[in-house]
Amino acid sequence: MDLLRNRRKQAASTEPSIESSLDVTSLPSLSGSVSPPEPWEEVDISSSDYARRRRELMEMMVDLRSMGADALIALPSVVVIGGQSAGKSSLVEAVSGINVPRDSGTCTRCPMECNMSSHATSWSCTITLRIGFDSNGLDLQKPTNVRFGPKITDRSEFEVWLRRAQAAILNPNVPSSTFHTKTIEELRNIKNTLKFSRNVVCVSIEDPDATDLSFYDLPGLIQNEEAEIVALVKCLAEHYVKKKNTIILTTIPMSDDMENQQSMSLARAADPTGWRTIGVLTKPDTLGTGAINQRRKWVEIIEGHSEEHTLRHGFYCVRLPDDAERAQRLSRAESQRRAAEYFDTTSPWKDVIDRRRFGIPGFVSDISRLLIRLIEEALPRLREDVDALLAKCTKDFDELPPPLENDPQIEVLGRVNAFCDDFKSFANGSHEDKRLAQRNRALYAIFKRDIRGTAPDFRPFNEPEGYVPLDDIEENMTLTERDPGVKVMGIYDIRKVIQEAIGWELPNNVPYQAKANLIAQFTKLWVTPSERCFVGVNKVLDQVIDTLISTHFGRFKVLEEYFGNLIRIQVDICKARAQDAVKTALELETTTPHYTQNTHYLQTLREKWLAHYKTVRSRPSMYRAPIRPIGEAVGPCPSNDPNPSNCPSPAKPGGAKVETPESKALRALAEAGYAGLQVSDLARLLPPDSFEEELVVMADVRAYYHVAYKRIIDHIPFTIEHALHHALAKQLSQSLLTSLLTDAASGPNFSERMKELVSEDASIAQKRLMLATRKERLLDIRRRLMCMIPSEHRTLQEPVRTSENIKSARSGKGKGKMKK
Repeated sequence: MDLLRNRRKQAASTEPSIESSLDVTSLPSLSGSVSPPEPWEEVDISSSDYARRRRELMEMMVDLRSMGADALIALPSVVVIGGQSAGKSSLVEAVSGINVPRDSGTCTRCPMECNMSSHATSWSCTITLRIGFDSNGLDLQKPTNVRFGPKITDRSEFEVWLRRAQAAILNPNVPSSTFHTKTIEELRNIKNTLKFSRNVVCVSIEDPDATDLSFYDLPGLIQNEEAEIVALVKCLAEHYVKKKNTIILTTIPMSDDMENQQSMSLARAADPTGWRTIGVLTKPDTLGTGAINQRRKWVEIIEGHSEEHTLRHGFYCVRLPDDAERAQRLSRAESQRRAAEYFDTTSPWKDVIDRRRFGIPGFVSDISRLLIRLIEEALPRLREDVDALLAKCTKDFDELPPPLENDPQIEVLGRVNAFCDDFKSFANGSHEDKRLAQRNRALYAIFKRDIRGTAPDFRPFNEPEGYVPLDDIEENMTLTERDPGVKVMGIYDIRKVIQEAIGWELPNNVPYQAKANLIAQFTKLWVTPSERCFVGVNKVLDQVIDTLISTHFGRFKVLEEYFGNLIRIQVDICKARAQDAVKTALELETTTPHYTQNTHYLQTLREKWLAHYKTVRSRPSMYRAPIRPIGEAVGPCPSNDPNPSNCPSPAKPGGAKVETPESKALRALAEAGYAGLQVSDLARLLPPDSFEEELVVMADVRAYYHVAYKRIIDHIPFTIEHALHHALAKQLSQSLLTSLLTDAASGPNFSERMKELVSEDASIAQKRLMLATRKERLLDIRRRLMCMIPSEHRTLQEPVRTSENIKSARSGKGKGKMKK
């Protein structure tokens, strides 16, 4: 006994204070007895700054959890895990001073949060149900805290109330008050709705003999059960231990190898470096005196000498009451005294220098200080996390459309008018979004190119395929995209067309039908480009309409669907009318009579083309198609022409041009008094051509093509724009309002119909409610966090029991004297 007394004195004089780091070396290490510290008479340790700060932090964490903050941010916490028969329940009882349910099989089927406070004069306990998940395990928008039963002042009543609370958690559809009067036997016979639940039973203990601490007790890990139950328990444990601010307490029975412990495997998976894990070794008294190797192995682990099992905060060893001692209902002090005596007198535990590693008191004190330090260090980060979540929540909330404030009728009519005005501005090109006008202009440019590609390919030669195309009077353009329906026609092809059209015409009269047949060959090719252009314009219109419908009506899904259908009906009607208008415009060009009042332009072009064809026929070698590599452009002056004089004169050195024969002829005629002539006039000086009629027909048809071409490339776009876009913009407002009033008038209540149309989409309303609730929740959490003064603004030091403290207490300088 003298040995025990000396070690107690040594422990009292060597207990260290909390350090700034949480390294394993920061955990207190006592080289003395593991006996409970002797009580101090009238020394109010709980009133010290450190104790007050510790109490404030623990109360803050309880408040934050009750707000559901742990579902949003990683709150510092302590979690106790372990397998069945690992001593986890006994450890929880020894730490908390309460009795937890003990049955065969798995009895704990939901997490228990245990909050211990020493700021009390007598023992009491309250139980609260924290409902943060629905029956399917999904997060609720805001957790609810339900007070369960009265304040408990008799420790012996706690176990049955804990069983009742757990039963209430496992049967969420039954009022919790139903379980207040259930007996233990009735509770055992209840067929629970859920096998396990993530909802928490919160136990708040006020005990003057306790150490301020908060921890979660999870259901014991199991293996010999149904696969579904095993997976549920493991999943629940993984959910808690994966959090980076969680201290993992894993209970390990010394009667079994550590490698066999599922709790250690789970801890290693969540904490590979071992920085958050603390091992609690239980049942040391089950090792017989002959188990020398096993005892030596465990001593190495406790002293931190084991290379295989190393944790940052190390291992603690505890002896917990067995069944016989629990039956005796020993007090906490007596249980700790027996454990201390066991470790102080039993080899090899008595020879370990770090006595703080043995017994419940040192273990609980160290864990408490470790948790407080973790909370202090996490406070700034928690505030930052909450501010970030709050900013995102506010941003998401602001992006949602505000709830409807206008009268439903005003809202509906306002949106209809705004839609019609917007589309009208799209149609006339005054809207800031020029998509409709710009994309249609691009389509009309393509249409113009396609029509240009249908120009007649007349080549006034006997074998036209041997000559280059004559696509321009000035001979400076060759069509690169000619319609495949255009046929190359030579002088004999034209003669054939004339002959096939001759009826009772007098000699030297070319039948009009011959020219009409040639005109029909290119005008019939205009149908496909026109239809292709119209289809493209329709696609652009559909995209614009869809965008405007979504913009103006998308906030209300019922309204969007209703007016979307009405608008698309009107669009289809206008499309059909516009298609008929385009067809009519094409018929004006593709059917007889072929007519124009632009006779001056027609006559001018006719003369130019006739002169051009005559000139070309007089110089056939100049327009012969050369044999060139595929893809190489051809022109009217091939490089292998045997008569270079027919080609345009090259420029002389220095930039001066060589005078062409045509220029010389015009100059000579001007000197002779025939001024004002052009190169095309020289063709009249050529001798009569035996194919004069054919050349005239070519010139007439080609001239008419250009007149009709210039009409059609404007007429079709104008027809589409006016028959489709402008017609739709003009009739849309009236047709929509008429349909709306007709539909509403047919119902029993006009106002109710308007309300139905602007009823908000359920998903948006639900999201707004969710974000508003989340924002309120985050604001509450932020306010609670901001209430805590950062530790750097306070001077805190945990009370240190040293010889100076003892002397001060004995001399009366402290608040009390040491009790003998």
